[in-house]
Amino acid sequence: MTDTQLLKRYQQDGDQQWMGILLERYTLLLLGVCMKYLKNEEEARDCVQQIYLKVLTDINKHQVTYFKSWLYMVAKNESLMRLRNRQNKQVKELQDEHHPHQPAQPNGELLEQETTLSLLEESIQELNEEQRLSVSLFYLQKMSYQQISDRTGFSLLQVKSYIQNGKRNLRLMLERKLKDRTT
Repeated sequence: MTDTQLLKRYQQDGDQQWMGILLERYTLLLLGVCMKYLKNEEEARDCVQQIYLKVLTDINKHQVTYFKSWLYMVAKNESLMRLRNRQNKQVKELQDEHHPHQPAQPNGELLEQETTLSLLEESIQELNEEQRLSVSLFYLQKMSYQQISDRTGFSLLQVKSYIQNGKRNLRLMLERKLKDRTT
């Protein structure tokens, strides 16, 4: 049976046997994609299991024409999300290591960080609607490009563009506001 036939049968009767056959065909592809990004076999295997669950919960939310391509994008996005989470965790650990006992009272550095964060929140509100939404979903809610596209209706290229332009505009606004505060 073709991928399309298996997918159609799964959507008609909800029997997970059909999806099992379909996912089994692409297990090595999924493992390869996850290994490419994560560079760790155990984490890649965990990621593949997470992808299986994601596929089962999300497949009926999407109009999937080419299952293999859609599955590849799901695997790529899931791997990138894990990488992003891993990097955020490492940064936090380094910060905790560098400042193991932060004072309860804000010192000059903490006050400066709080000011910068306040200006950043203000600047986010000044972005146009598409950039504000895309940047917020990507950086604050940790969504992938595909998830943002699905949620907003923007194409993947639009999402990428809104995030890149929004990030650049935020940096410029923040630099200007910080400069204005010091002069």
